[in-house]
Amino acid sequence: MDTMIGLKRSHSCVELDKGFHEQQVTLCGWVSRRRDHGGLIFVDLRDRSGIVQVVFSPDVDQDAFAKAESVRTEFVIAVQGTVMLRDVDTVNPNMSTGEIEVLGKELRILNQAKTPPFYIQDNVDVDEILRLKYRYLDLRRPEMQKNLILRHRVTKAMRDFFDRQGFIEIETPMLTKSSPEGARDYLVPSRVNPGKFYALPQSPQIFKQILMVAGMEKYFQIVRCFRDEDLRADRQPEFTQLDIEMSFVEREDILQMMENMVAYLFKEAAGVEITSPMLRLTYDQAMDRYGSDKPDLRFGMEFVDLTDTLRGCGFKVFDSVLDAGGKIKAINVKGYASIPRRELDGLVNYVSTYGAKGLAWICYTPEGIKSPITKFFSEDVIARVTATAGAVEGDLLLIIADQSAVVANALGQLRLEMGRRLNLIDPDKLSFLWVVDFPMFEYDPEDKRWVAMHHPFTSPRDEDIQYLGSEPGRIKAKAYDMILNGTEIGGGSIRIYQRELQEKVFTAIGLTPEEAYDKFGYLLDAFEYGTPPHGGIAFGLDRLVMLMAKRASIRDVIAFPKTQSAADVMSQAPSEVTPKQLRELSIRSEVIVKKTEV
Repeated sequence: MDTMIGLKRSHSCVELDKGFHEQQVTLCGWVSRRRDHGGLIFVDLRDRSGIVQVVFSPDVDQDAFAKAESVRTEFVIAVQGTVMLRDVDTVNPNMSTGEIEVLGKELRILNQAKTPPFYIQDNVDVDEILRLKYRYLDLRRPEMQKNLILRHRVTKAMRDFFDRQGFIEIETPMLTKSSPEGARDYLVPSRVNPGKFYALPQSPQIFKQILMVAGMEKYFQIVRCFRDEDLRADRQPEFTQLDIEMSFVEREDILQMMENMVAYLFKEAAGVEITSPMLRLTYDQAMDRYGSDKPDLRFGMEFVDLTDTLRGCGFKVFDSVLDAGGKIKAINVKGYASIPRRELDGLVNYVSTYGAKGLAWICYTPEGIKSPITKFFSEDVIARVTATAGAVEGDLLLIIADQSAVVANALGQLRLEMGRRLNLIDPDKLSFLWVVDFPMFEYDPEDKRWVAMHHPFTSPRDEDIQYLGSEPGRIKAKAYDMILNGTEIGGGSIRIYQRELQEKVFTAIGLTPEEAYDKFGYLLDAFEYGTPPHGGIAFGLDRLVMLMAKRASIRDVIAFPKTQSAADVMSQAPSEVTPKQLRELSIRSEVIVKKTEV
């Protein structure tokens, strides 16, 4: 390794093109690949911008050629040389710098590197845990750097947009009061207040509402949030959201501004035009037609409601479901009547994992209708089913009969599965919609009480406030979610801003006045000092960038994510702490005590 660094960089690799012909440049980066062709050594030099080919010849400089013989993959080097045009037959159309190369005249090895545990290239086939353990190497891959650059562009566009709209970015606390009315909090012990704990924020919700009380009127923040919950491909214990709140607005004001914001983000950060206005569905419409409050509308296959069509049909299975207040719905899989019986049996097993007790099917083949259930139907019933479903020759009708929630979940998942199997989902299509008018509450059978579907600060519709004390299940909220390709990317609501109404909502979810004040007293007190009407929304930045980058996991757009066990395999967090640290925090760990005893 050269002891003197030297060779100050003059350009990035991808800056170079034919316009630099015969100019002297100094480049710095990593050796992506080295090829020894006997009399010449070719080095693909990589920096964040991309790759350029450097050629070393003993006829140009013996010392540089000798050093080039010793470099290996991922060595960090500095190169001084002259930009030259490649011969026509050696032009590489797959590289942005493929028309030129740099004739190396001086080379300095700035640092050596061990052989990486995997190739530093795109589409590398390696276990994700290994990638996360060596994240500093994984992040050298061009596709990962592209993802993080996209994330940077998105956050910059967010700040630019809201600044132009008169918003101000305000930081809210990271150490807050625990209020376990949703996911589990991450708790932080207080050394100076023994036995007491802070909580890391699941959301800045209460603070941004208090900022509206404070007269800030237009607030936004790109903020870290924390939830101690089970992980999925689109969840992390710590995540980033774009948080927004506005005073003196109604739902339409927020929805319109957010559509404009999303269109601006996609155009500025990804060069994609978004059409407006976005489709809107009520929660009830979305559940009725797709079985989901975040439907993927890149393909059709809407539910067909056969409940009334099959009422009194004489088939005992269907009759018993309808007598119990259930539903019968189907999807029409166009042109798939030739499905193999083995695959049909597999679909029965598939829907059973989502609670369905069975799956009925009707194939409209050239030879006629094939189905194990049509023998129980009259010709008139079959004709009505066919007409209701819009079925024609070649179609496959898949039917589920059960309670409404089971039908929605199982048939909704089956719709998505058939969309995948038939390649109906266009990966390049962007399908946005708003889902509005969510239920205010949902019943928790485990706790035997009503809980807020979104959060307890969401305002009920004015016409539904009368049901707060009697029929919570009837109440619709002034809540709204933005959906992209079957994923919720943002959610918000018009907020409660009057103490009396907020206290009624706390009562509806089973909090006594004393419990409500203990948890949220500072918000209730603030409401007594002239709180303006206000509302807002929060967007999941990780999910949004994941979809923009066309990745399957948010871990691909986060620099240092956790695994599905909430662990950082690179830094080995979480880790044990010393007994001294615990004593300073007035904490006694049963786990550590047991280990010590052993």
